[in-house]
Amino acid sequence: MKILYIDCSMGAAGDMLTAALIELLPDPDAFLKKLNIPGVSFERIYTKKCGITGTQMKVTVNGVEERSEDVHHGHEHEHHHHHEQEHHHDHRHEHEHHHEHEHHHHSSMADIERIVNSLDISERVKADVMAVYGLIAQAESSVHGTEVTQIHFHEVGSMDAIADITAVCMLIEELAPDRIEVSPIHVGSGQVRCAHGILPVPAPATAYILKGVPIYGGRIEGELCTPTGAALLKYFADSFGPMPSMAVSGIGCGMGKKDFDAANCVRAMIGESADSTDSVCQLSCNVDDMTAEEMGYALKKLYDGGALEAYTIPIGMKKSRPGILLSVLCRQEDRESMISLIFKHTSTIGIREAILKRYVMERKAETLETPYGSVRRKLSGGYGAGREKLEYDDVARIADEKDISLEQAKRLILSCGKD
Repeated sequence: MKILYIDCSMGAAGDMLTAALIELLPDPDAFLKKLNIPGVSFERIYTKKCGITGTQMKVTVNGVEERSEDVHHGHEHEHHHHHEQEHHHDHRHEHEHHHEHEHHHHSSMADIERIVNSLDISERVKADVMAVYGLIAQAESSVHGTEVTQIHFHEVGSMDAIADITAVCMLIEELAPDRIEVSPIHVGSGQVRCAHGILPVPAPATAYILKGVPIYGGRIEGELCTPTGAALLKYFADSFGPMPSMAVSGIGCGMGKKDFDAANCVRAMIGESADSTDSVCQLSCNVDDMTAEEMGYALKKLYDGGALEAYTIPIGMKKSRPGILLSVLCRQEDRESMISLIFKHTSTIGIREAILKRYVMERKAETLETPYGSVRRKLSGGYGAGREKLEYDDVARIADEKDISLEQAKRLILSCGKD
Protein backbone atom coordinates (compact mmCIF):
# COMPACT_ATOMS: atom_id res chain seq x y z
CA MET A 1 0.00 0.00 0.00
CA LYS A 2 1.36 3.41 -0.99
CA ILE A 3 1.01 5.83 1.94
CA LEU A 4 1.48 9.60 1.92
CA TYR A 5 2.15 11.04 5.38
CA ILE A 6 2.07 14.80 5.96
CA ASP A 7 3.72 16.25 9.07
CA CYS A 8 2.03 19.52 10.09
CA SER A 9 4.01 20.29 13.23
CA MET A 10 4.41 23.84 11.90
CA GLY A 11 0.93 24.12 10.43
CA ALA A 12 0.13 24.14 6.73
CA ALA A 13 -0.56 26.51 3.87
CA GLY A 14 -1.31 25.89 0.22
CA ASP A 15 2.11 26.96 -1.07
CA MET A 16 3.94 24.92 1.58
CA LEU A 17 1.93 21.79 0.73
CA THR A 18 2.67 22.36 -2.97
CA ALA A 19 6.40 22.67 -2.25
CA ALA A 20 6.50 19.55 -0.05
CA LEU A 21 4.58 17.37 -2.49
CA ILE A 22 6.48 18.52 -5.57
CA GLU A 23 9.72 17.34 -3.96
CA LEU A 24 8.33 13.80 -3.98
CA LEU A 25 8.17 13.73 -7.80
CA PRO A 26 11.04 12.30 -9.85
CA ASP A 27 10.87 15.28 -12.24
CA PRO A 28 9.42 18.38 -10.52
CA ASP A 29 10.23 20.64 -13.49
CA ALA A 30 8.15 18.49 -15.83
CA PHE A 31 5.24 18.79 -13.44
CA LEU A 32 5.58 22.58 -13.26
CA LYS A 33 5.07 22.70 -17.03
CA LYS A 34 1.68 21.05 -16.51
CA LEU A 35 0.64 23.89 -14.17
CA ASN A 36 -0.56 25.98 -17.07
CA ILE A 37 -2.74 28.53 -15.30
CA PRO A 38 -3.22 31.78 -17.26
CA GLY A 39 -1.26 34.67 -15.78
CA VAL A 40 0.25 32.51 -13.00
CA SER A 41 3.91 31.59 -12.74
CA PHE A 42 5.42 28.98 -10.39
CA GLU A 43 9.07 29.04 -9.37
CA ARG A 44 10.89 26.61 -7.08
CA ILE A 45 13.35 28.25 -4.72
CA TYR A 46 15.74 26.19 -2.60
CA THR A 47 16.13 27.47 0.94
CA LYS A 48 17.30 26.31 4.35
CA LYS A 49 15.57 26.38 7.75
CA CYS A 50 17.35 25.25 10.93
CA GLY A 51 19.92 23.47 8.79
CA ILE A 52 17.32 21.63 6.68
CA THR A 53 17.16 22.24 2.93
CA GLY A 54 13.79 22.37 1.24
CA THR A 55 11.70 23.98 -1.46
CA GLN A 56 9.84 27.26 -1.28
CA MET A 57 7.24 28.08 -3.92
CA LYS A 58 7.15 31.55 -5.43
CA VAL A 59 3.81 32.14 -7.10
CA THR A 60 3.34 35.31 -9.10
CA VAL A 61 0.20 36.54 -10.82
CA ASN A 62 0.75 38.82 -13.80
CA GLY A 63 4.32 39.24 -12.62
CA VAL A 64 3.40 40.29 -9.07
CA GLU A 65 4.07 38.24 -5.92
CA GLU A 66 1.62 39.01 -3.14
CA ARG A 67 2.96 40.45 0.10
CA SER A 68 1.40 39.48 3.40
CA GLU A 69 0.94 41.89 6.29
CA ASP A 70 2.54 41.03 9.62
CA VAL A 71 0.49 41.48 12.76
CA HIS A 72 1.25 40.37 16.32
CA HIS A 73 -1.42 40.78 18.98
CA GLY A 74 -3.12 43.35 16.78
CA HIS A 75 -0.09 45.65 16.35
CA GLU A 76 1.88 46.05 13.16
CA HIS A 77 5.58 45.49 13.59
CA GLU A 78 8.52 43.68 12.06
CA HIS A 79 9.18 40.94 14.63
CA HIS A 80 9.20 37.43 13.19
CA HIS A 81 6.38 36.09 15.39
CA HIS A 82 3.84 37.54 13.05
CA HIS A 83 0.52 36.57 11.86
CA GLU A 84 1.00 34.50 8.74
CA GLN A 85 4.70 33.73 8.62
CA GLU A 86 4.53 35.23 5.11
CA HIS A 87 4.39 31.72 3.70
CA HIS A 88 0.64 31.86 3.86
CA HIS A 89 0.17 33.89 0.74
CA ASP A 90 -2.74 31.66 -0.19
CA HIS A 91 -5.40 33.49 1.76
CA ARG A 92 -4.21 36.63 3.57
CA HIS A 93 -7.41 36.51 5.61
CA GLU A 94 -9.13 39.29 3.76
CA HIS A 95 -6.42 41.87 4.42
CA GLU A 96 -7.34 45.20 3.00
CA HIS A 97 -3.74 46.44 2.85
CA HIS A 98 -1.32 46.04 -0.05
CA HIS A 99 -4.12 44.59 -2.16
CA GLU A 100 -4.23 46.94 -5.07
CA HIS A 101 -3.17 44.30 -7.60
CA GLU A 102 -5.55 43.48 -10.37
CA HIS A 103 -6.06 39.87 -9.29
CA HIS A 104 -7.23 40.78 -5.78
CA HIS A 105 -10.95 40.85 -6.27
CA HIS A 106 -13.78 39.18 -4.41
CA SER A 107 -14.88 35.98 -6.13
CA SER A 108 -18.05 33.96 -5.72
CA MET A 109 -18.27 30.17 -5.98
CA ALA A 110 -19.60 30.68 -9.51
CA ASP A 111 -16.53 32.76 -10.40
CA ILE A 112 -14.22 30.11 -8.95
CA GLU A 113 -16.01 27.32 -10.81
CA ARG A 114 -15.84 29.22 -14.10
CA ILE A 115 -12.08 29.71 -13.71
CA VAL A 116 -11.47 26.09 -12.67
CA ASN A 117 -13.55 24.69 -15.55
CA SER A 118 -11.48 26.73 -18.01
CA LEU A 119 -8.21 25.12 -16.86
CA ASP A 120 -6.53 22.30 -18.78
CA ILE A 121 -6.75 19.77 -15.95
CA SER A 122 -8.54 16.46 -15.47
CA GLU A 123 -12.19 16.28 -14.44
CA ARG A 124 -11.11 14.60 -11.22
CA VAL A 125 -8.84 17.51 -10.30
CA LYS A 126 -11.57 20.02 -11.16
CA ALA A 127 -13.94 18.16 -8.83
CA ASP A 128 -11.30 18.08 -6.07
CA VAL A 129 -10.60 21.82 -6.37
CA MET A 130 -14.30 22.68 -6.14
CA ALA A 131 -14.74 20.30 -3.18
CA VAL A 132 -11.92 22.07 -1.30
CA TYR A 133 -13.53 25.43 -2.04
CA GLY A 134 -16.82 23.94 -0.87
CA LEU A 135 -15.30 23.31 2.57
CA ILE A 136 -14.03 26.89 2.74
CA ALA A 137 -17.40 28.26 1.59
CA GLN A 138 -19.25 26.23 4.21
CA ALA A 139 -16.92 27.55 6.89
CA GLU A 140 -17.31 31.15 5.77
CA SER A 141 -21.07 30.68 5.58
CA SER A 142 -21.23 29.41 9.15
CA VAL A 143 -18.87 32.05 10.54
CA HIS A 144 -20.55 35.01 8.85
CA GLY A 145 -24.14 33.74 9.00
CA THR A 146 -24.52 33.91 5.22
CA GLU A 147 -25.89 31.46 2.66
CA VAL A 148 -23.17 29.50 0.86
CA THR A 149 -24.38 30.86 -2.49
CA GLN A 150 -23.88 34.39 -1.19
CA ILE A 151 -20.29 33.86 -0.02
CA HIS A 152 -17.72 36.05 -1.75
CA PHE A 153 -14.14 34.94 -1.23
CA HIS A 154 -11.45 37.50 -0.64
CA GLU A 155 -7.86 36.31 -0.78
CA VAL A 156 -8.82 32.61 -1.12
CA GLY A 157 -10.59 33.65 -4.31
CA SER A 158 -7.52 35.29 -5.88
CA MET A 159 -5.64 33.61 -8.70
CA ASP A 160 -2.62 32.68 -6.58
CA ALA A 161 -4.89 30.86 -4.11
CA ILE A 162 -6.64 29.05 -6.98
CA ALA A 163 -3.19 28.13 -8.26
CA ASP A 164 -2.12 26.72 -4.87
CA ILE A 165 -5.25 24.62 -4.47
CA THR A 166 -5.11 23.39 -8.06
CA ALA A 167 -1.42 22.52 -7.73
CA VAL A 168 -1.99 20.42 -4.60
CA CYS A 169 -4.94 18.59 -6.18
CA MET A 170 -2.86 17.86 -9.29
CA LEU A 171 0.05 16.63 -7.17
CA ILE A 172 -2.21 14.25 -5.24
CA GLU A 173 -3.46 12.86 -8.57
CA GLU A 174 0.14 12.54 -9.82
CA LEU A 175 1.42 10.82 -6.67
CA ALA A 176 -1.67 8.59 -6.49
CA PRO A 177 -1.29 7.37 -2.88
CA ASP A 178 -3.58 4.60 -1.68
CA ARG A 179 -3.92 6.35 1.65
CA ILE A 180 -3.15 9.81 3.05
CA GLU A 181 -2.45 10.23 6.75
CA VAL A 182 -1.84 13.57 8.46
CA SER A 183 -0.33 14.45 11.82
CA PRO A 184 -2.24 16.50 14.40
CA ILE A 185 -2.09 20.09 13.13
CA HIS A 186 -0.23 22.89 14.92
CA VAL A 187 -2.43 25.97 14.45
CA GLY A 188 -0.30 28.52 16.34
CA SER A 189 -1.53 30.97 18.96
CA GLY A 190 -2.24 34.64 19.57
CA GLN A 191 -4.31 36.85 17.29
CA VAL A 192 -4.65 37.68 13.62
CA ARG A 193 -5.78 40.90 11.94
CA CYS A 194 -8.52 40.47 9.34
CA ALA A 195 -10.73 42.82 7.37
CA HIS A 196 -13.31 42.37 10.15
CA GLY A 197 -10.90 43.21 12.97
CA ILE A 198 -8.66 41.33 15.39
CA LEU A 199 -9.52 37.64 15.70
CA PRO A 200 -8.06 34.79 17.76
CA VAL A 201 -5.89 32.03 16.30
CA PRO A 202 -7.01 29.73 14.83
CA ALA A 203 -9.15 32.12 12.82
CA PRO A 204 -12.88 31.26 12.90
CA ALA A 205 -13.01 29.83 9.37
CA THR A 206 -9.94 27.66 10.01
CA ALA A 207 -11.36 26.43 13.32
CA TYR A 208 -14.64 25.52 11.63
CA ILE A 209 -12.93 23.58 8.84
CA LEU A 210 -10.84 21.66 11.37
CA LYS A 211 -13.78 20.54 13.51
CA GLY A 212 -13.24 16.87 14.36
CA VAL A 213 -9.53 17.08 13.45
CA PRO A 214 -6.83 16.85 16.19
CA ILE A 215 -5.24 20.31 16.49
CA TYR A 216 -3.09 22.06 19.09
CA GLY A 217 -1.60 25.47 19.86
CA GLY A 218 1.78 26.21 21.36
CA ARG A 219 4.33 28.84 22.20
CA ILE A 220 4.72 30.08 18.61
CA GLU A 221 2.58 33.17 18.18
CA GLY A 222 0.96 33.62 14.80
CA GLU A 223 -1.34 31.78 12.45
CA LEU A 224 0.39 28.59 11.33
CA CYS A 225 -2.52 26.93 9.53
CA THR A 226 -4.48 28.87 6.92
CA PRO A 227 -8.06 28.15 5.78
CA THR A 228 -6.69 26.89 2.47
CA GLY A 229 -4.20 24.56 4.16
CA ALA A 230 -6.90 23.36 6.56
CA ALA A 231 -9.37 22.65 3.75
CA LEU A 232 -6.82 20.75 1.67
CA LEU A 233 -5.83 18.56 4.62
CA LYS A 234 -9.43 17.98 5.73
CA TYR A 235 -10.48 16.99 2.21
CA PHE A 236 -7.64 14.63 1.34
CA ALA A 237 -6.74 13.04 4.70
CA ASP A 238 -8.02 9.52 5.30
CA SER A 239 -7.07 9.83 8.97
CA PHE A 240 -5.16 12.02 11.43
CA GLY A 241 -2.63 10.64 13.87
CA PRO A 242 0.99 9.56 14.33
CA MET A 243 3.14 8.43 11.43
CA PRO A 244 2.25 4.85 10.44
CA SER A 245 4.73 2.03 9.99
CA MET A 246 6.05 2.45 6.45
CA ALA A 247 9.19 2.05 4.33
CA VAL A 248 9.84 5.66 3.28
CA SER A 249 10.94 6.12 -0.33
CA GLY A 250 10.67 9.91 -0.63
CA ILE A 251 10.75 12.97 1.64
CA GLY A 252 9.68 16.48 0.70
CA CYS A 253 10.05 19.70 2.70
CA GLY A 254 7.88 22.67 1.84
CA MET A 255 9.36 25.79 3.40
CA GLY A 256 7.71 28.93 4.67
CA LYS A 257 9.35 32.35 4.37
CA LYS A 258 9.59 33.19 8.06
CA ASP A 259 12.26 31.92 10.45
CA PHE A 260 11.42 30.41 13.85
CA ASP A 261 13.27 28.40 16.47
CA ALA A 262 11.65 25.36 14.85
CA ALA A 263 12.08 24.52 11.16
CA ASN A 264 9.24 26.34 9.40
CA CYS A 265 8.15 23.63 6.99
CA VAL A 266 5.56 21.07 6.04
CA ARG A 267 7.16 17.67 5.61
CA ALA A 268 5.68 15.01 3.34
CA MET A 269 6.80 11.38 3.25
CA ILE A 270 5.73 8.71 0.83
CA GLY A 271 6.39 5.00 1.09
CA GLU A 272 5.03 1.49 1.15
CA SER A 273 3.38 -0.42 3.95
CA ALA A 274 2.55 -4.09 3.66
CA ASP A 275 0.23 -3.75 6.64
CA SER A 276 -2.33 -1.08 7.21
CA THR A 277 -3.53 0.76 10.29
CA ASP A 278 -5.97 3.60 10.66
CA SER A 279 -8.07 5.34 13.28
CA VAL A 280 -11.82 5.03 13.61
CA CYS A 281 -14.36 6.64 15.87
CA GLN A 282 -16.38 4.42 18.20
CA LEU A 283 -19.75 5.79 19.34
CA SER A 284 -21.70 3.86 21.96
CA CYS A 285 -24.81 4.25 24.10
CA ASN A 286 -27.06 2.21 26.39
CA VAL A 287 -30.82 1.88 25.83
CA ASP A 288 -33.50 -0.05 27.70
CA ASP A 289 -36.71 1.23 26.14
CA MET A 290 -36.55 0.17 22.47
CA THR A 291 -38.15 -2.83 20.79
CA ALA A 292 -36.17 -5.27 18.68
CA GLU A 293 -37.87 -3.93 15.54
CA GLU A 294 -36.93 -0.35 16.41
CA MET A 295 -33.31 -1.29 17.07
CA GLY A 296 -33.17 -3.28 13.83
CA TYR A 297 -34.41 -0.24 11.91
CA ALA A 298 -31.85 1.99 13.65
CA LEU A 299 -29.02 -0.36 12.65
CA LYS A 300 -30.20 -0.25 9.03
CA LYS A 301 -30.21 3.57 9.01
CA LEU A 302 -26.73 3.66 10.56
CA TYR A 303 -25.34 1.37 7.86
CA ASP A 304 -27.12 3.40 5.18
CA GLY A 305 -25.48 6.51 6.67
CA GLY A 306 -21.96 5.12 6.30
CA ALA A 307 -21.25 3.19 9.50
CA LEU A 308 -18.28 0.85 9.15
CA GLU A 309 -19.80 -1.44 11.76
CA ALA A 310 -22.83 -1.31 14.03
CA TYR A 311 -23.75 -3.98 16.56
CA THR A 312 -25.63 -4.58 19.79
CA ILE A 313 -24.76 -6.46 22.98
CA PRO A 314 -27.26 -7.40 25.73
CA ILE A 315 -26.37 -5.74 29.04
CA GLY A 316 -27.79 -5.27 32.52
CA MET A 317 -28.70 -1.71 33.46
CA LYS A 318 -29.97 0.23 36.45
CA LYS A 319 -32.74 -1.29 38.57
CA SER A 320 -31.84 -4.72 37.13
CA ARG A 321 -33.33 -3.82 33.76
CA PRO A 322 -32.10 -5.76 30.72
CA GLY A 323 -30.83 -3.34 28.08
CA ILE A 324 -28.84 -3.01 24.91
CA LEU A 325 -25.36 -1.61 24.31
CA LEU A 326 -25.22 -0.08 20.83
CA SER A 327 -21.73 0.38 19.36
CA VAL A 328 -21.03 2.11 16.06
CA LEU A 329 -17.69 2.37 14.28
CA CYS A 330 -17.30 5.14 11.71
CA ARG A 331 -14.69 7.27 9.99
CA GLN A 332 -13.71 10.33 11.96
CA GLU A 333 -15.03 12.63 9.24
CA ASP A 334 -18.47 10.93 9.55
CA ARG A 335 -18.62 11.40 13.32
CA GLU A 336 -21.07 14.29 13.44
CA SER A 337 -23.53 12.80 10.94
CA MET A 338 -23.40 9.46 12.76
CA ILE A 339 -24.12 11.11 16.12
CA SER A 340 -27.17 12.79 14.57
CA LEU A 341 -28.40 9.45 13.23
CA ILE A 342 -28.02 7.75 16.61
CA PHE A 343 -30.02 10.48 18.36
CA LYS A 344 -32.62 10.44 15.60
CA HIS A 345 -33.23 6.70 15.45
CA THR A 346 -32.68 5.56 19.05
CA SER A 347 -34.08 6.63 22.40
CA THR A 348 -30.68 7.42 23.94
CA ILE A 349 -30.01 10.79 25.55
CA GLY A 350 -26.22 10.44 25.66
CA ILE A 351 -23.44 9.04 23.47
CA ARG A 352 -19.88 8.08 24.44
CA GLU A 353 -16.98 8.56 22.03
CA ALA A 354 -13.56 6.91 21.72
CA ILE A 355 -10.90 7.02 19.00
CA LEU A 356 -9.59 3.55 18.26
CA LYS A 357 -6.54 2.43 16.32
CA ARG A 358 -7.50 -0.26 13.82
CA TYR A 359 -5.32 -2.87 12.13
CA VAL A 360 -6.73 -3.89 8.76
CA MET A 361 -5.70 -6.25 6.02
CA GLU A 362 -5.24 -5.02 2.47
CA ARG A 363 -8.40 -5.86 0.56
CA LYS A 364 -9.32 -6.32 -3.06
CA ALA A 365 -12.00 -8.08 -5.09
CA GLU A 366 -11.92 -10.10 -8.28
CA THR A 367 -14.48 -11.82 -10.46
CA LEU A 368 -14.29 -15.48 -11.42
CA GLU A 369 -15.91 -16.51 -14.68
CA THR A 370 -17.49 -19.97 -14.30
CA PRO A 371 -19.91 -22.09 -16.36
CA TYR A 372 -22.51 -21.08 -13.78
CA GLY A 373 -22.01 -17.34 -14.20
CA SER A 374 -19.77 -14.70 -12.67
CA VAL A 375 -18.75 -15.17 -9.05
CA ARG A 376 -17.13 -12.42 -7.00
CA ARG A 377 -14.28 -13.31 -4.65
CA LYS A 378 -12.92 -11.11 -1.84
CA LEU A 379 -9.20 -11.31 -1.13
CA SER A 380 -7.38 -9.83 1.87
CA GLY A 381 -3.88 -10.10 3.24
CA GLY A 382 -1.35 -8.61 5.64
CA TYR A 383 0.43 -9.25 8.94
CA GLY A 384 1.63 -12.59 7.59
CA ALA A 385 -1.87 -13.91 6.94
CA GLY A 386 -4.27 -14.12 4.02
CA ARG A 387 -8.00 -14.64 3.48
CA GLU A 388 -10.30 -15.31 0.57
CA LYS A 389 -14.06 -15.61 0.49
CA LEU A 390 -16.63 -16.12 -2.24
CA GLU A 391 -19.46 -13.60 -2.33
CA TYR A 392 -22.41 -15.15 -0.53
CA ASP A 393 -25.07 -13.85 -2.93
CA ASP A 394 -23.31 -15.44 -5.92
CA VAL A 395 -22.83 -18.77 -4.14
CA ALA A 396 -26.46 -18.77 -2.99
CA ARG A 397 -27.68 -18.09 -6.53
CA ILE A 398 -25.80 -21.10 -7.90
CA ALA A 399 -26.99 -23.28 -4.99
CA ASP A 400 -30.61 -22.33 -5.74
CA GLU A 401 -30.22 -22.90 -9.48
CA LYS A 402 -28.61 -26.32 -8.99
CA ASP A 403 -30.73 -27.26 -5.97
CA ILE A 404 -27.62 -28.07 -3.96
CA SER A 405 -26.22 -26.93 -0.60
CA LEU A 406 -24.03 -23.87 -0.18
CA GLU A 407 -21.02 -26.06 0.59
CA GLN A 408 -21.57 -28.06 -2.60
CA ALA A 409 -21.92 -24.84 -4.59
CA LYS A 410 -18.60 -23.55 -3.19
CA ARG A 411 -16.81 -26.77 -4.15
CA LEU A 412 -18.35 -26.57 -7.62
CA ILE A 413 -17.13 -23.01 -8.10
CA LEU A 414 -13.64 -23.68 -6.79
CA SER A 415 -13.27 -26.80 -8.94
CA CYS A 416 -13.73 -24.63 -12.03
CA GLY A 417 -10.59 -22.69 -11.17
CA LYS A 418 -8.52 -25.90 -11.01
CA ASP A 419 -9.37 -27.02 -14.52
